[in-house]
Amino acid sequence: MNDIRAHMIVQGRVQNVGFRYFAANCAERLKLTGWVRNNYDGSVETEVEGDRSAVEQFISDIKIGPRWSNISGVKVEYKPYDGIYTNFVITR
Repeated sequence: MNDIRAHMIVQGRVQNVGFRYFAANCAERLKLTGWVRNNYDGSVETEVEGDRSAVEQFISDIKIGPRWSNISGVKVEYKPYDGIYTNFVITR
């Protein structure tokens, strides 16, 4: 099995620019599961699970972001695949 999980914190102008919907669309297109949410400090946090190459593509897409965003940093932490998510959801 070549599945992994990645947890990310994205910083910059990432709230009120459609970033969570962008992340959800990317995850759905790549058939990844997990979640995305706004943090109170202005960052966006996301976690995805799935095929390693799809997760890597998701990270690449996240580093670009939607048109009106301005990404200043992405912290990525890889974790073992758990299979705990059944779909991708937008929270808070």
